[in-house]
Amino acid sequence: MHKFFSVALRFSTAVCLSGISTENAVARSEFEIRVFDQDSGQPIAVRMQLKDARGRVRRVPGAVNYDDHFVFFHRIVLQLPTGNYSFEMDRGPEYHYRTGHFTIEAGAEDSTTVHMKRFTDMKQEGWWSGDLHIERRTRDIELLMLAEDLHIGPLTTWTNRHKQTSATTTPTLEPVSFDDQAFYLPGSGRLERSGGSLLFFHTREIPSFDSFSAEYPSSVELLKRTRKFPAAHVNIDQPTSWDLPIWLASGMVHSITVATSRLGRDGIFEKKEWGRPHDETLYPNPQDFGQWIQKLYFEMLNCGLRLPPTAASGSGFVKNPVGYNRVYAYVDGELTWKKWWDALNTGRVIITNGPLLRPSVHGRAPGHVFRGQPGESLKLAIDLKLGTRDHVDYLEIIKNGRVVHVIRLDEWAAARGRLPELEFSRSGWFLIRAAAENSDTLRFGMTGPYYVEIGNTPYISRSSAQFFLDWVYERAHTIRLENTKQRKEVLKYHRAARRFWKHLVDTATVE
Repeated sequence: MHKFFSVALRFSTAVCLSGISTENAVARSEFEIRVFDQDSGQPIAVRMQLKDARGRVRRVPGAVNYDDHFVFFHRIVLQLPTGNYSFEMDRGPEYHYRTGHFTIEAGAEDSTTVHMKRFTDMKQEGWWSGDLHIERRTRDIELLMLAEDLHIGPLTTWTNRHKQTSATTTPTLEPVSFDDQAFYLPGSGRLERSGGSLLFFHTREIPSFDSFSAEYPSSVELLKRTRKFPAAHVNIDQPTSWDLPIWLASGMVHSITVATSRLGRDGIFEKKEWGRPHDETLYPNPQDFGQWIQKLYFEMLNCGLRLPPTAASGSGFVKNPVGYNRVYAYVDGELTWKKWWDALNTGRVIITNGPLLRPSVHGRAPGHVFRGQPGESLKLAIDLKLGTRDHVDYLEIIKNGRVVHVIRLDEWAAARGRLPELEFSRSGWFLIRAAAENSDTLRFGMTGPYYVEIGNTPYISRSSAQFFLDWVYERAHTIRLENTKQRKEVLKYHRAARRFWKHLVDTATVE
C-alpha cells in the first residue's frame, strides 16, 4: 500500500570554498522539498529518511535529526553532493508512506512538492493518539509530535540515573496546548533498577535517589509515595520486569505497556537487563519477544486484574521515532489532557505500531463490562473498522487468553466489518488483534480488553495465578543485598506478594 514517486533532478553546481582547492571540493546543489496534506492542501510536518546510493543515511544540518531520520515542517532545502538518493517520508500510521528517489546532476536546479495522503482519520471517530515514553528535548517536542500526527505527549524529564540529594517538587505545570488538537507536559519520570522499569505521571515530585541502590529501597516504597497525588498514574514500562508480580500485587499501578519501547521499526532492541528472560524454546525468534509480552498481559487478565494496555516509543532512550508505538484513547467530544487520561484509566484504548483497529461491541468501546445473571448466557456482536498501510492477512479474537477465532480479511470485508459472535456462559474477557507481515519485528494492533461478568463469580485462572506466584519465588533468589536490615525491608513486599498470589491460587474459579 506504499505510494511511490520518482523525480530526476538536475542542478547547477557553484562551489566557492575559501582556502580550499576546487579540485578537492565536493560539488553540492540545493534541492527544495515542500510537503502538503493531499486532502486539505495545508502545509504539514513530516519525518524523512534520506540515503545515498551506497545506502548510507544522510543527516541534514539545521534539521531535528535523530538516528536515521529527521523531521521538518513543510519546507526543507537539502544541500547534497551530486549522485543518486532514495528517501522515505512518513507522518504516523494514519498516512500512507511516500517513497522515491532522485538524482542530482550538475547543470540545473529544481524542487518538488510532496502530497501526503491520509487514509484514516482516527480523531474524527473519537480516537486520539498518545505515547507514554518520550525522552526528547522540550524545545523540539511540538515539531516531533506534529511530524508524527501525535496528540498527547508526556515528556520524561527525570530518571533515577540522574541522582539528586533531596526530593524536589516540580512546578505546577499545565499541559501545553498547540495546533488546537495536541498537548505535551514535561515532568514525567522513569525509574529503572534491577527490579525493572516504571513510568510516573502527574506526581508533581522528583524523589531523592541519593540513597538508592539497585535493590534498596523497594520500588513499592516509591509507589506508596505517589498516593498523595490524586491524579498520579504509574505505568509498568516493561512487563518483563522482575518485580512485575510484586507491583501487580501492590495494587498501586494503573496501566501496563504491551507495545513496549523494545519493539522497533526494523527489529527488537535487545536489552538483557530488562528483566526476566523468556522461554527461548517457546519463543525462539527475536520477533517472538512481542508475543511473550502479550502472553504476560493475558496471564494478568486471567487473574482478574484489569490494567489497560498502553504503548511507548521510548524515543530518546531507544532509537524509535516519537509515537512509533502509540496508544489511542477514545474521548467523547472535545479533546483535553484530563479527558484523555480518564479514558486511558477506564480502558477505552487500542494500541498499535501499525494496524488501526476501531472496535464497537453493542456500541461500546474497550474497557466496558457486560453483565449477566447467574445461569444466563451473553451473546456479543462485534463490529470492527480497520485501517492499515501494512499487509495484514487475518484478524484474531482472543478470549480468556486463547485465540478462538481467526478471520481472514476477505471474510471480514464480506461480512461488512462484523466479526463472529462471542458467547459467554461464565465471566471472562476478550479482545481483538491484528498482526502485519514482518519478519524482523512485531508490527501489530490490539484493542484493550472487554470484560464479562456473569453473576458475582469472577474469572480467575489457577494456572495463571500460579505462574505469578512462581515468579515471585524466582525473583527473591535474584536479590543481592548484604545489609540484613535492608534485605528484610525489601523482602516484606515479596512476602505480601506471595500471600496475594497464593490467595488467588486458592480461590481460583477456573483451572
